[in-house]
Amino acid sequence: MKPIAVQPYYKIERKLNSSGQHYLTDEREMVLYEDRLVTYHREFSLTDVFDMSYRRLGAGEGLFYLHTSKGVFSYTIRHDPARFMHAFQDHERWKQQMKIRG
Repeated sequence: MKPIAVQPYYKIERKLNSSGQHYLTDEREMVLYEDRLVTYHREFSLTDVFDMSYRRLGAGEGLFYLHTSKGVFSYTIRHDPARFMHAFQDHERWKQQMKIRG
């Protein structure tokens, strides 16, 4: 199935070894499909996704919040997720119109 929208996010992991601690940045993607939203570790049916929000932290970075029936999940992002959020909202409106029609 072709993605509707993709939102990059990243996870910083701290690794400890004999030479000290190191930080690794793992680039990941959140992918919106017609029936689900998929992240690196999770998959949500769109019926379980209630909303999305964004809080800018400065220098272009921010926290993207995914509000679901399983709780609120946060993702660290580098760029404004407005396109991704609008794609989700447009898709939800389209689904509602299809229900009304038939």
